[in-house]
Amino acid sequence: MTPPPAEDARAATESYISSSDAHSAHNYHPLPVVVATADGAWMTDVEGRRYLDMLAGYSALNFGHGNRRLIEAAKAQLERVTLTSRAFHHDRFADFCTELAELCGMEMVLPMNTGAEAVETAVKTARKWGYRVKGVPDGRARIVVASDNFHGRTTTIVSFSTDPEARADFGPYTPGFDIVPYGDLAALRDAVTEDTVAVLLEPIQGEAGVLVPPPGYLTGVRELTRERNVLFMADEIQSGLGRTGRTFACEHEGVVPDVYVLGKALGGGVVPVSAVVSSEEVLGVFRPGEHGSTFGGNPLACAVALEVIAMLRTGEFQKRAAELGDHLHAELGLLAGAGKVAQVRGRGLWAGVDIDPSHGTGREISEKLMDRGVLVKDTHGSTIRIAPPLVISKEDLDWGLDQLRAVLGA
Repeated sequence: MTPPPAEDARAATESYISSSDAHSAHNYHPLPVVVATADGAWMTDVEGRRYLDMLAGYSALNFGHGNRRLIEAAKAQLERVTLTSRAFHHDRFADFCTELAELCGMEMVLPMNTGAEAVETAVKTARKWGYRVKGVPDGRARIVVASDNFHGRTTTIVSFSTDPEARADFGPYTPGFDIVPYGDLAALRDAVTEDTVAVLLEPIQGEAGVLVPPPGYLTGVRELTRERNVLFMADEIQSGLGRTGRTFACEHEGVVPDVYVLGKALGGGVVPVSAVVSSEEVLGVFRPGEHGSTFGGNPLACAVALEVIAMLRTGEFQKRAAELGDHLHAELGLLAGAGKVAQVRGRGLWAGVDIDPSHGTGREISEKLMDRGVLVKDTHGSTIRIAPPLVISKEDLDWGLDQLRAVLGA
């Protein structure tokens, strides 16, 4: 196909963006690019320009755009049945729950759709477990969370956010949460009381700028929660399923939480799939009618997620993320050492890069990279996040890093 003249193509982009701005709520501030097609680690806009995707849908696209195994699994299921609701059994549900539980080394699965739904489910699970199993007096259950967290945007979840943009003007807020500094074991220990039912943490804080906790922190959380009969709930929605070079980020400290909260990559970038995965003691507290979701665990979601689980079982994606991640952080470390960026954090194919103000804001650097054919996204003003699909080639990764160097004058 012959691409349209540049002025016509640009007009198409501007028309799409103008229409979007006119008819959708302004709850996002996207970069001014309109994607039309995508394959692997690359996306193409309505003007025919190609971009290297270095964000991967905030880790929802760990296996790349249009992954054939996932697309074929979805297409095959589309021809059979896509939704039954949980009013009936379907023939993909048992396999999905069994295989996801096995991948996690757990016993039971409670499937939902979005990450926020999974976190809400984890909160309800912890409270019910606290009342039914631990014996906390009714209405007194408390959950300890970390400052700078990002677990979603529902009214309950923003009630324990410390981000003013996520929280402001959405009150009144849900009680029952205690916030402590991330990475501070002493503060966590002081916050746990007899009414505490769970500690909910991201093993690596993504939205905060890919913050990795101090060595030994997750181990200490695990020891403390076990000692005090409190659930350790790990939100691995962004960090899990291969992103950090292990199936779960908790594995870097040899830690197994009581509850995994999963989402994003579980749906392969094809459909929204999330889940809470735990033991029978924990998830066994639910009885029919106490929690649910019409689309949670639907046949299409299960079919795609089963293929994701099969791909993770080979270990190839975890290995790739670890090896390319080492290369990514070595190259970014050189930029930090040369004073071109203020700081670099992360693990595996996931990095938060703090931009020196002399080079511009995170948004400005993201826009300059977009102009050079690389898509990343800023957070908290001065930070850009780098999280390409795990299928990216080393050559493409290096090309993307070359564009970052050029933008920073390195």
